[in-house]
Amino acid sequence: MTTSTREEIKVGDMAIRFLIEGSQSAGSVAVFEFDVPAGARIAGGHSHDGYEETIYGLEGVLTWTIEGTPTDVGPGEAVLIPRGAVHHFDNRGDVDAKALAIATPGVIGPDFFREVAAILHAAAGGPPDLAALGAAMRSHGLTPAP
Repeated sequence: MTTSTREEIKVGDMAIRFLIEGSQSAGSVAVFEFDVPAGARIAGGHSHDGYEETIYGLEGVLTWTIEGTPTDVGPGEAVLIPRGAVHHFDNRGDVDAKALAIATPGVIGPDFFREVAAILHAAAGGPPDLAALGAAMRSHGLTPAP
């Protein structure tokens, strides 16, 4: 299967494509790539208690702030986000970025991103329903930061 035939889930301006779902790896790993437009601040602060996440830079540079410490991740670089670490990311540059996320074990899947996309779509460009976003996050093992 090539990337062009994979489902692309649009969450705001970000695009996510799963390469390996937990169901395909007996739950051991989930792997997805994602595109982040230049200048975008995408993920609100959150943590995940049920899995570690390793981010590998493919194109451009994303700034990952983990427990208050920013780290730039460019092509060929990686950062580990431990379980329970509060983090978010931005694309502070003027070039679109692409990265690969590896979650171990593979407990996060496309359903989470579909649910968030639906909540953002329902907001029709206005502020999203924060309670619904928080509920979606918690139901998929993410904890919104206070």
